[in-house]
Amino acid sequence: MLHSFNSHINKNLPFLNEAKLLIAISGGLDSVVLTHLCHQLKLNIALAHCNFNLRGIESDADETFVVSLAEQLDLEVFTQQFNTEVYAKQQKLSTQMAARELRYDWFYNLAEDLKFDYILTAHHADDNLETFIINLTRGTGLSGLTGIPEINDTIVRPLLPFSREDLEKYAKANNYEWREDSSNASDKYLRNKLRHHVIPVLKDVNPELLTNFQQTLENLNDTADIVDESLGKLADRAIEPFDGQQLKFKISEFKSTKNPKAYLYEMFHSYGFTQWRDIVDLLDAQSGKQVFSKKWRLVKNRDHLILTDLPSDTEETIFINKSDNKVKTPIGILFFDEADAIFGALKSIIFVDRDTLKFPLVFRHWKDGDVFFPSGMKGKKKLSKYFKDEKFSIIDKDNAWLLCSGDEIVWVVNSRADDRFKATENTKHILKITLDQN
Repeated sequence: MLHSFNSHINKNLPFLNEAKLLIAISGGLDSVVLTHLCHQLKLNIALAHCNFNLRGIESDADETFVVSLAEQLDLEVFTQQFNTEVYAKQQKLSTQMAARELRYDWFYNLAEDLKFDYILTAHHADDNLETFIINLTRGTGLSGLTGIPEINDTIVRPLLPFSREDLEKYAKANNYEWREDSSNASDKYLRNKLRHHVIPVLKDVNPELLTNFQQTLENLNDTADIVDESLGKLADRAIEPFDGQQLKFKISEFKSTKNPKAYLYEMFHSYGFTQWRDIVDLLDAQSGKQVFSKKWRLVKNRDHLILTDLPSDTEETIFINKSDNKVKTPIGILFFDEADAIFGALKSIIFVDRDTLKFPLVFRHWKDGDVFFPSGMKGKKKLSKYFKDEKFSIIDKDNAWLLCSGDEIVWVVNSRADDRFKATENTKHILKITLDQN
Protein backbone atom coordinates (compact mmCIF):
# COMPACT_ATOMS: atom_id res chain seq x y z
CA MET A 1 0.00 0.00 0.00
CA LEU A 2 2.89 2.36 0.68
CA HIS A 3 3.87 2.20 -2.99
CA SER A 4 0.28 2.87 -4.13
CA PHE A 5 -0.03 5.75 -1.68
CA ASN A 6 3.25 7.25 -2.85
CA SER A 7 2.17 6.97 -6.50
CA HIS A 8 -1.18 8.60 -5.69
CA ILE A 9 0.53 11.53 -3.95
CA ASN A 10 3.05 12.09 -6.74
CA LYS A 11 0.44 11.82 -9.49
CA ASN A 12 -2.57 13.60 -7.98
CA LEU A 13 -1.39 15.55 -4.93
CA PRO A 14 2.26 16.47 -5.64
CA PHE A 15 1.98 19.77 -3.77
CA LEU A 16 1.92 17.82 -0.49
CA ASN A 17 5.55 16.85 -0.94
CA GLU A 18 6.74 20.40 -0.29
CA ALA A 19 4.00 21.53 2.10
CA LYS A 20 3.72 21.85 5.88
CA LEU A 21 0.95 19.43 6.85
CA LEU A 22 -1.30 19.02 9.87
CA ILE A 23 -2.83 15.54 10.25
CA ALA A 24 -6.17 15.29 12.05
CA ILE A 25 -5.71 12.15 14.15
CA SER A 26 -8.29 10.47 16.37
CA GLY A 27 -6.16 7.45 17.24
CA GLY A 28 -8.35 5.16 15.16
CA LEU A 29 -7.21 2.88 12.34
CA ASP A 30 -7.69 5.37 9.50
CA SER A 31 -5.79 8.35 10.91
CA VAL A 32 -3.05 6.15 12.40
CA VAL A 33 -2.37 4.56 9.00
CA LEU A 34 -2.38 7.99 7.35
CA THR A 35 0.18 9.16 9.90
CA HIS A 36 2.47 6.19 9.31
CA LEU A 37 2.22 6.48 5.53
CA CYS A 38 3.07 10.18 5.56
CA HIS A 39 5.90 9.53 8.03
CA GLN A 40 7.29 6.78 5.78
CA LEU A 41 7.30 9.20 2.85
CA LYS A 42 9.10 11.76 5.03
CA LEU A 43 6.41 14.39 4.50
CA ASN A 44 6.54 17.46 6.75
CA ILE A 45 3.77 16.53 9.21
CA ALA A 46 2.49 17.33 12.69
CA LEU A 47 -0.48 15.80 14.52
CA ALA A 48 -3.64 17.41 15.91
CA HIS A 49 -5.96 15.49 18.26
CA CYS A 50 -9.35 16.52 19.67
CA ASN A 51 -10.58 15.14 22.98
CA PHE A 52 -14.34 15.69 22.95
CA ASN A 53 -14.83 14.25 26.46
CA LEU A 54 -17.76 12.13 25.29
CA ARG A 55 -16.51 8.68 26.37
CA GLY A 56 -14.95 9.31 29.78
CA ILE A 57 -11.62 7.56 30.39
CA GLU A 58 -11.75 6.15 26.86
CA SER A 59 -11.44 9.66 25.42
CA ASP A 60 -8.49 10.39 27.67
CA ALA A 61 -6.86 7.08 26.67
CA ASP A 62 -7.18 8.07 22.99
CA GLU A 63 -5.35 11.32 23.72
CA THR A 64 -2.61 9.48 25.62
CA PHE A 65 -2.21 7.06 22.72
CA VAL A 66 -1.85 9.87 20.15
CA VAL A 67 0.73 11.69 22.27
CA SER A 68 2.67 8.42 22.66
CA LEU A 69 2.56 7.78 18.90
CA ALA A 70 3.88 11.29 18.24
CA GLU A 71 6.77 10.68 20.62
CA GLN A 72 7.49 7.32 18.96
CA LEU A 73 7.65 8.95 15.50
CA ASP A 74 9.32 12.11 16.77
CA LEU A 75 6.47 14.30 15.57
CA GLU A 76 5.05 17.52 16.98
CA VAL A 77 1.55 16.98 18.41
CA PHE A 78 -1.22 19.39 19.41
CA THR A 79 -4.14 18.35 21.63
CA GLN A 80 -7.32 20.19 22.55
CA GLN A 81 -10.11 19.24 24.97
CA PHE A 82 -13.73 20.29 24.41
CA ASN A 83 -16.86 20.22 26.54
CA THR A 84 -18.83 19.04 23.54
CA GLU A 85 -22.19 18.35 25.20
CA VAL A 86 -22.36 21.83 26.74
CA TYR A 87 -21.45 23.41 23.38
CA ALA A 88 -24.09 21.31 21.60
CA LYS A 89 -26.80 22.53 23.99
CA GLN A 90 -25.67 26.15 23.73
CA GLN A 91 -25.64 26.07 19.94
CA LYS A 92 -28.71 23.78 19.64
CA LEU A 93 -26.75 21.21 17.64
CA SER A 94 -26.57 17.44 17.67
CA THR A 95 -23.53 16.04 19.46
CA GLN A 96 -22.07 14.92 16.14
CA MET A 97 -22.51 18.32 14.51
CA ALA A 98 -21.13 20.10 17.58
CA ALA A 99 -18.03 17.89 17.54
CA ARG A 100 -17.56 18.52 13.83
CA GLU A 101 -17.86 22.29 14.26
CA LEU A 102 -15.47 22.37 17.21
CA ARG A 103 -12.99 20.11 15.44
CA TYR A 104 -12.76 22.02 12.17
CA ASP A 105 -12.78 25.45 13.81
CA TRP A 106 -9.80 24.41 15.90
CA PHE A 107 -7.98 22.84 12.94
CA TYR A 108 -8.42 25.97 10.85
CA ASN A 109 -7.26 28.26 13.64
CA LEU A 110 -4.28 26.04 14.39
CA ALA A 111 -3.28 25.90 10.73
CA GLU A 112 -3.57 29.65 10.36
CA ASP A 113 -1.67 30.49 13.54
CA LEU A 114 1.20 28.05 12.90
CA LYS A 115 1.35 28.44 9.12
CA PHE A 116 0.37 24.91 8.10
CA ASP A 117 -0.39 24.75 4.39
CA TYR A 118 -2.91 21.90 4.49
CA ILE A 119 -4.95 19.85 6.93
CA LEU A 120 -5.04 16.12 6.13
CA THR A 121 -8.00 13.96 7.15
CA ALA A 122 -8.20 10.17 6.86
CA HIS A 123 -11.48 9.77 4.96
CA HIS A 124 -11.34 6.69 2.74
CA ALA A 125 -13.40 4.94 0.05
CA ASP A 126 -15.83 3.35 2.53
CA ASP A 127 -16.51 6.76 4.12
CA ASN A 128 -17.25 8.09 0.63
CA LEU A 129 -19.76 5.32 -0.04
CA GLU A 130 -21.46 5.86 3.32
CA THR A 131 -21.78 9.59 2.68
CA PHE A 132 -23.22 8.93 -0.77
CA ILE A 133 -25.89 6.59 0.64
CA ILE A 134 -26.75 8.98 3.49
CA ASN A 135 -27.28 11.84 1.04
CA LEU A 136 -29.28 9.55 -1.25
CA THR A 137 -31.64 8.49 1.56
CA ARG A 138 -32.19 12.07 2.70
CA GLY A 139 -32.87 13.42 -0.79
CA THR A 140 -30.29 15.47 -2.63
CA GLY A 141 -29.24 16.94 -5.94
CA LEU A 142 -26.25 16.09 -8.07
CA SER A 143 -23.84 17.85 -5.71
CA GLY A 144 -24.82 15.48 -2.92
CA LEU A 145 -23.95 12.46 -5.04
CA THR A 146 -20.47 13.45 -6.17
CA GLY A 147 -18.76 12.19 -3.01
CA ILE A 148 -16.40 13.72 -0.49
CA PRO A 149 -14.06 16.14 -2.28
CA GLU A 150 -10.42 15.10 -2.24
CA ILE A 151 -9.36 18.74 -2.01
CA ASN A 152 -11.58 21.33 -0.36
CA ASP A 153 -9.70 24.58 0.17
CA THR A 154 -7.01 23.63 2.73
CA ILE A 155 -8.54 20.25 3.60
CA VAL A 156 -6.98 17.31 1.71
CA ARG A 157 -8.09 13.68 1.93
CA PRO A 158 -5.31 11.54 0.42
CA LEU A 159 -6.82 8.17 1.43
CA LEU A 160 -10.03 8.43 -0.60
CA PRO A 161 -8.88 5.88 -3.25
CA PHE A 162 -8.25 3.24 -0.57
CA SER A 163 -10.73 1.02 1.27
CA ARG A 164 -10.90 0.38 4.99
CA GLU A 165 -9.87 -3.18 4.20
CA ASP A 166 -6.72 -1.86 2.51
CA LEU A 167 -5.88 0.21 5.58
CA GLU A 168 -6.45 -2.66 8.00
CA LYS A 169 -4.32 -5.09 5.99
CA TYR A 170 -1.49 -2.56 5.87
CA ALA A 171 -1.72 -1.83 9.60
CA LYS A 172 -1.72 -5.50 10.57
CA ALA A 173 1.13 -6.32 8.18
CA ASN A 174 3.25 -3.65 9.89
CA ASN A 175 2.07 -4.41 13.44
CA TYR A 176 0.66 -0.92 13.92
CA GLU A 177 -1.50 -0.31 16.96
CA TRP A 178 -4.62 1.81 16.96
CA ARG A 179 -7.58 2.65 19.17
CA GLU A 180 -11.10 1.31 18.67
CA ASP A 181 -13.88 3.80 19.37
CA SER A 182 -16.56 1.89 21.31
CA SER A 183 -19.26 4.18 19.91
CA ASN A 184 -18.57 2.75 16.44
CA ALA A 185 -20.14 -0.51 17.57
CA SER A 186 -23.45 1.20 18.32
CA ASP A 187 -26.29 1.49 15.80
CA LYS A 188 -27.36 4.79 17.35
CA TYR A 189 -26.09 6.76 14.35
CA LEU A 190 -27.23 6.31 10.75
CA ARG A 191 -23.66 5.99 9.48
CA ASN A 192 -23.05 3.03 11.80
CA LYS A 193 -26.28 1.34 10.72
CA LEU A 194 -25.17 1.56 7.10
CA ARG A 195 -21.67 0.38 7.98
CA HIS A 196 -22.87 -2.64 9.96
CA HIS A 197 -25.97 -3.76 8.08
CA VAL A 198 -26.36 -2.25 4.61
CA ILE A 199 -22.92 -1.98 3.04
CA PRO A 200 -21.84 -5.54 3.95
CA VAL A 201 -24.90 -6.83 2.07
CA LEU A 202 -24.06 -4.67 -0.95
CA LYS A 203 -20.47 -5.92 -0.93
CA ASP A 204 -21.71 -9.50 -0.67
CA VAL A 205 -23.93 -8.93 -3.71
CA ASN A 206 -21.09 -7.29 -5.62
CA PRO A 207 -17.50 -7.77 -4.36
CA GLU A 208 -16.39 -5.04 -6.76
CA LEU A 209 -18.74 -2.53 -5.15
CA LEU A 210 -16.10 0.04 -4.17
CA THR A 211 -14.32 -0.15 -7.52
CA ASN A 212 -17.58 0.31 -9.41
CA PHE A 213 -18.60 3.08 -7.01
CA GLN A 214 -15.39 4.97 -7.72
CA GLN A 215 -16.16 4.81 -11.44
CA THR A 216 -19.69 6.05 -10.76
CA LEU A 217 -18.30 8.99 -8.81
CA GLU A 218 -15.99 9.88 -11.69
CA ASN A 219 -18.94 9.85 -14.09
CA LEU A 220 -21.06 11.96 -11.74
CA ASN A 221 -18.26 14.47 -11.25
CA ASP A 222 -17.84 14.73 -15.01
CA THR A 223 -21.55 15.46 -15.28
CA ALA A 224 -21.27 17.98 -12.44
CA ASP A 225 -18.60 19.84 -14.41
CA ILE A 226 -21.03 20.19 -17.32
CA VAL A 227 -23.76 21.41 -14.96
CA ASP A 228 -21.39 23.93 -13.37
CA GLU A 229 -20.41 25.26 -16.78
CA SER A 230 -24.04 25.69 -17.82
CA LEU A 231 -24.95 27.24 -14.46
CA GLY A 232 -22.02 29.64 -14.73
CA LYS A 233 -23.24 30.89 -18.09
CA LEU A 234 -26.74 31.44 -16.69
CA ALA A 235 -25.31 33.24 -13.67
CA ASP A 236 -23.35 35.58 -15.92
CA ARG A 237 -26.58 36.54 -17.67
CA ALA A 238 -28.90 36.56 -14.66
CA ILE A 239 -26.96 38.12 -11.80
CA GLU A 240 -26.80 41.90 -11.70
CA PRO A 241 -23.82 43.76 -10.15
CA PHE A 242 -23.67 43.25 -6.38
CA ASP A 243 -24.63 46.39 -4.42
CA GLY A 244 -23.14 45.27 -1.10
CA GLN A 245 -26.43 44.17 0.47
CA GLN A 246 -28.36 41.95 -1.92
CA LEU A 247 -28.00 39.79 -5.00
CA LYS A 248 -30.49 40.37 -7.81
CA PHE A 249 -31.35 37.71 -10.40
CA LYS A 250 -33.25 38.41 -13.62
CA ILE A 251 -36.34 36.22 -13.68
CA SER A 252 -36.43 36.24 -17.47
CA GLU A 253 -33.16 34.28 -17.62
CA PHE A 254 -34.57 31.41 -15.55
CA LYS A 255 -37.76 31.39 -17.61
CA SER A 256 -35.73 31.18 -20.82
CA THR A 257 -34.40 27.74 -19.83
CA LYS A 258 -36.12 24.42 -20.52
CA ASN A 259 -36.06 23.48 -16.84
CA PRO A 260 -36.20 26.54 -14.54
CA LYS A 261 -36.60 24.39 -11.43
CA ALA A 262 -33.29 22.63 -12.06
CA TYR A 263 -31.44 25.91 -12.47
CA LEU A 264 -33.14 27.42 -9.42
CA TYR A 265 -32.10 24.39 -7.37
CA GLU A 266 -28.48 24.52 -8.47
CA MET A 267 -28.36 28.29 -7.94
CA PHE A 268 -29.91 28.42 -4.47
CA HIS A 269 -29.69 25.02 -2.71
CA SER A 270 -26.40 25.94 -1.00
CA TYR A 271 -28.28 28.70 0.85
CA GLY A 272 -30.36 26.11 2.68
CA PHE A 273 -33.63 26.44 0.75
CA THR A 274 -35.85 23.35 0.57
CA GLN A 275 -39.24 24.65 -0.62
CA TRP A 276 -38.54 24.23 -4.33
CA ARG A 277 -42.15 24.31 -5.49
CA ASP A 278 -42.59 27.66 -3.72
CA ILE A 279 -39.35 28.98 -5.24
CA VAL A 280 -40.49 28.02 -8.74
CA ASP A 281 -43.80 29.77 -8.04
CA LEU A 282 -41.88 32.96 -7.21
CA LEU A 283 -41.15 33.39 -10.91
CA ASP A 284 -44.82 34.24 -11.54
CA ALA A 285 -45.80 35.50 -8.08
CA GLN A 286 -46.75 39.05 -7.15
CA SER A 287 -43.99 41.36 -5.97
CA GLY A 288 -43.29 40.95 -2.29
CA LYS A 289 -43.72 37.17 -2.15
CA GLN A 290 -40.91 35.59 -0.09
CA VAL A 291 -39.41 32.16 0.60
CA PHE A 292 -37.16 31.60 3.62
CA SER A 293 -34.34 29.31 4.67
CA LYS A 294 -32.77 29.40 8.14
CA LYS A 295 -30.41 32.25 7.27
CA TRP A 296 -31.59 33.61 3.91
CA ARG A 297 -34.64 34.81 2.06
CA LEU A 298 -35.55 34.99 -1.60
CA VAL A 299 -37.94 37.76 -2.59
CA LYS A 300 -39.89 38.38 -5.79
CA ASN A 301 -39.54 42.04 -6.77
CA ARG A 302 -41.02 42.88 -10.16
CA ASP A 303 -38.64 41.36 -12.72
CA HIS A 304 -36.11 40.06 -10.22
CA LEU A 305 -35.50 37.54 -7.48
CA ILE A 306 -33.56 39.17 -4.66
CA LEU A 307 -31.37 37.12 -2.30
CA THR A 308 -30.42 38.58 1.05
CA ASP A 309 -29.74 37.41 4.56
CA LEU A 310 -32.56 37.53 7.09
CA PRO A 311 -33.08 40.92 8.76
CA SER A 312 -31.86 41.20 12.33
CA ASP A 313 -34.45 41.10 15.09
CA THR A 314 -32.42 43.50 17.18
CA GLU A 315 -33.09 47.23 17.05
CA GLU A 316 -29.92 49.26 16.61
CA THR A 317 -29.85 52.94 17.46
CA ILE A 318 -26.77 55.15 17.23
CA PHE A 319 -26.53 58.54 18.91
CA ILE A 320 -24.37 61.19 17.24
CA ASN A 321 -22.96 64.07 19.28
CA LYS A 322 -22.28 67.59 18.06
CA SER A 323 -18.52 67.02 18.27
CA ASP A 324 -18.57 63.83 16.17
CA ASN A 325 -17.16 64.21 12.67
CA LYS A 326 -17.08 60.50 11.75
CA VAL A 327 -19.53 57.79 12.85
CA LYS A 328 -19.53 54.12 11.87
CA THR A 329 -22.95 52.69 11.01
CA PRO A 330 -24.21 49.30 9.74
CA ILE A 331 -24.39 50.67 6.20
CA GLY A 332 -21.20 52.71 6.04
CA ILE A 333 -19.44 55.66 7.64
CA LEU A 334 -21.16 59.00 8.14
CA PHE A 335 -18.93 62.05 7.82
CA PHE A 336 -19.93 65.46 9.25
CA ASP A 337 -18.04 68.44 7.82
CA GLU A 338 -18.52 72.19 7.79
CA ALA A 339 -19.10 73.57 4.30
CA ASP A 340 -18.86 77.03 2.76
CA ALA A 341 -21.33 76.36 -0.04
CA ILE A 342 -23.93 73.90 -1.32
CA PHE A 343 -22.75 71.87 -4.29
CA GLY A 344 -23.41 68.52 -5.97
CA ALA A 345 -26.60 66.50 -6.09
CA LEU A 346 -25.87 62.98 -4.81
CA LYS A 347 -28.11 60.71 -2.78
CA SER A 348 -25.15 59.96 -0.51
CA ILE A 349 -24.64 63.63 0.46
CA ILE A 350 -26.93 66.21 2.04
CA PHE A 351 -26.35 69.81 3.16
CA VAL A 352 -28.27 70.89 6.25
CA ASP A 353 -28.59 73.95 8.45
CA ARG A 354 -26.63 73.01 11.58
CA ASP A 355 -28.58 75.55 13.66
CA THR A 356 -31.83 73.66 13.06
CA LEU A 357 -30.48 70.39 14.50
CA LYS A 358 -31.00 69.11 18.04
CA PHE A 359 -28.11 66.97 19.28
CA PRO A 360 -27.51 64.17 19.80
CA LEU A 361 -28.77 63.13 16.39
CA VAL A 362 -30.31 59.66 16.17
CA PHE A 363 -29.47 57.07 13.51
CA ARG A 364 -32.14 54.35 13.46
CA HIS A 365 -34.35 52.07 11.38
CA TRP A 366 -37.63 53.46 10.11
CA LYS A 367 -40.88 52.38 11.75
CA ASP A 368 -44.58 52.48 10.95
CA GLY A 369 -46.01 55.95 11.43
CA ASP A 370 -42.81 57.81 10.47
CA VAL A 371 -43.55 61.01 8.55
CA PHE A 372 -41.22 63.46 6.83
CA PHE A 373 -41.23 66.43 4.48
CA PRO A 374 -39.46 65.22 1.31
CA SER A 375 -37.05 67.77 -0.12
CA GLY A 376 -38.34 69.18 -3.39
CA MET A 377 -41.97 68.38 -2.54
CA LYS A 378 -44.72 70.29 -0.78
CA GLY A 379 -46.11 69.02 2.48
CA LYS A 380 -45.49 65.92 4.51
CA LYS A 381 -45.64 62.28 3.53
CA LYS A 382 -45.80 59.00 5.37
CA LEU A 383 -42.58 57.12 4.93
CA SER A 384 -44.49 53.96 3.97
CA LYS A 385 -46.19 55.90 1.15
CA TYR A 386 -42.85 57.36 0.06
CA PHE A 387 -41.35 53.86 -0.15
CA LYS A 388 -44.28 52.70 -2.25
CA ASP A 389 -44.05 55.66 -4.62
CA GLU A 390 -40.29 55.20 -4.97
CA LYS A 391 -40.82 51.49 -5.70
CA PHE A 392 -38.78 50.27 -2.73
CA SER A 393 -38.69 46.48 -2.51
CA ILE A 394 -39.32 44.71 0.80
CA ILE A 395 -35.57 44.37 1.20
CA ASP A 396 -35.00 48.05 0.39
CA LYS A 397 -37.45 48.96 3.15
CA ASP A 398 -35.82 46.58 5.62
CA ASN A 399 -32.49 48.23 4.87
CA ALA A 400 -33.80 51.79 5.14
CA TRP A 401 -32.16 53.94 7.83
CA LEU A 402 -33.03 57.39 9.12
CA LEU A 403 -30.98 60.26 10.51
CA CYS A 404 -33.18 62.13 12.97
CA SER A 405 -33.12 65.29 15.04
CA GLY A 406 -35.21 64.41 18.05
CA ASP A 407 -38.36 62.83 16.65
CA GLU A 408 -38.03 64.58 13.28
CA ILE A 409 -36.44 62.95 10.24
CA VAL A 410 -33.48 64.83 8.77
CA TRP A 411 -32.60 62.30 6.09
CA VAL A 412 -33.90 59.05 4.69
CA VAL A 413 -30.29 57.99 4.34
CA ASN A 414 -29.04 57.57 0.81
CA SER A 415 -32.46 58.46 -0.57
CA ARG A 416 -34.11 61.82 0.29
CA ALA A 417 -33.43 64.70 2.70
CA ASP A 418 -36.13 66.42 4.74
CA ASP A 419 -37.06 69.90 3.54
CA ARG A 420 -37.21 71.34 7.06
CA PHE A 421 -33.48 71.04 7.67
CA LYS A 422 -32.00 71.80 4.27
CA ALA A 423 -29.36 74.47 3.92
CA THR A 424 -30.17 77.52 1.84
CA GLU A 425 -28.28 80.58 0.59
CA ASN A 426 -29.12 82.29 3.89
CA THR A 427 -27.79 79.47 6.09
CA LYS A 428 -24.98 80.65 8.37
CA HIS A 429 -23.61 77.24 9.39
CA ILE A 430 -23.79 74.65 6.62
CA LEU A 431 -23.22 71.04 7.66
CA LYS A 432 -22.29 68.56 4.94
CA ILE A 433 -23.28 64.96 5.80
CA THR A 434 -21.83 62.17 3.64
CA LEU A 435 -22.41 58.43 3.67
CA ASP A 436 -19.36 56.47 2.52
CA GLN A 437 -20.25 52.82 1.80
CA ASN A 438 -16.85 51.79 0.40
